[in-house]
Amino acid sequence: MSQTHTADLGKFSYAKVDRDVLGTLGMPGKAYFALILFCLGLTALGGVAWVHLVYTGMGVSGVNNPVAWGSFITTFVFWVGIGHAGTLISAVLFLLRVPWRTAIFRAAEASTIFAVATAGIFPLIHMGRFWTVYYTLPYPNGRELWPNFRSPLVWDVIALTTYLTVSAVFFYVGLVPDIAAARDRAKPGYKKWLLKILSLGWLGSVRQWKHYGAAYVLFAALATPLVVSVHSVVSWDFAMSSVPGWHTTIFAPYFVAGAILSGLAMVICILIPVRRVFKVEHLIRMYHLEGMAKLLIAVSMIVGYAYGVEFFIAWYAGNPFEQAIFIDRPTGDYAVQFWIMVVCNVVVPLFYLFKKVRTSLAGLFCVALLVNVGMWFERFNIIVTSLSHEFMPHTWGNYSMTWVEYAILAGSFGLFFLLYLSFIKVLPAISVAEVKESMPHPTKMATKEGH
Repeated sequence: MSQTHTADLGKFSYAKVDRDVLGTLGMPGKAYFALILFCLGLTALGGVAWVHLVYTGMGVSGVNNPVAWGSFITTFVFWVGIGHAGTLISAVLFLLRVPWRTAIFRAAEASTIFAVATAGIFPLIHMGRFWTVYYTLPYPNGRELWPNFRSPLVWDVIALTTYLTVSAVFFYVGLVPDIAAARDRAKPGYKKWLLKILSLGWLGSVRQWKHYGAAYVLFAALATPLVVSVHSVVSWDFAMSSVPGWHTTIFAPYFVAGAILSGLAMVICILIPVRRVFKVEHLIRMYHLEGMAKLLIAVSMIVGYAYGVEFFIAWYAGNPFEQAIFIDRPTGDYAVQFWIMVVCNVVVPLFYLFKKVRTSLAGLFCVALLVNVGMWFERFNIIVTSLSHEFMPHTWGNYSMTWVEYAILAGSFGLFFLLYLSFIKVLPAISVAEVKESMPHPTKMATKEGH
């Protein structure tokens, strides 16, 4: 930890950290309710579009033959990717003892839970008749309807449910000491009663802290492989096929890097308004945001390298179908989407190399927002360009989104932010315990001040 950051933290007492963090759980203001209503409106719009889709049929979407996977699967992969930053920041960086994660990992973990929950809706939307989803689940039945365990789609179900379960347990375990702190400050009533149940009888004894530390390390170790495995399995939905542009071994690391990139960008977009609205700039400092920006630059370079390797492999392999796809992407019907992807994911993050941009809230937010736009278009380019131009020219066809798909896409963002806004008013969005751990010990502070 830098000396400047340590000195800044030394200005605050443990009681002030409790006061500032738990103070965010108070009665929300008018701006908060306005945001809630806006997110409810977007969610309702998406819900109405989904009902219309179910009632009318998949024909009201842009999905066609040959593009059987369109915006729904694109958005599914996008939201799964958003969930990766939470596990990276909370688990991987915890095991590596990276100091700038302490004030931001709780917000990142919450984004993981809500992003994966949002992603889980899209396979149901894509199925059309979502009530038949039980055909994909491996449950005993008398009709011998068992899923094909050699199918990557079944691997998806297993990987995502495992990821969501471990992430949720890891998230909850980390919350227990902070829930107990909120319980002790809450006034008698239903809220205190609920917090008392959720805190699991936490008293903060040495024995409890010892077991808590061991459990937290264990869950961090369990969650770390999931950072790599989950989006690797999602990539195999594509890589295990023979479709040109998909059938490549680089997809697993490529998808993992892309997921981390989009997740980091989303967390930056969330943290900047949160720290301003709740006036916790002294806890979520520019030091933390700058650390995330530096990590985002590194991951962006990996993603840019993967883009280049894809074109090199297509050229080096000499496969005419692969070469046709990679000639079509930057010059064909979807060239605009391709160049949006390249500029937003490879060029724009390079602005973080300039300290003036990296330490500016407007610069941080704009770059992160453009990265999220680019990451959605990355998934669109991978899915749509390959399906629309497969092996036989007479089967080629283009794809364009309809208002139903745009409405459902907007509704997914409304649902995600609705869940997030609800969370930050019910449970602490900043870890009280870990912020205190990163501060100088009170005894050392007192000695330094001459008391």
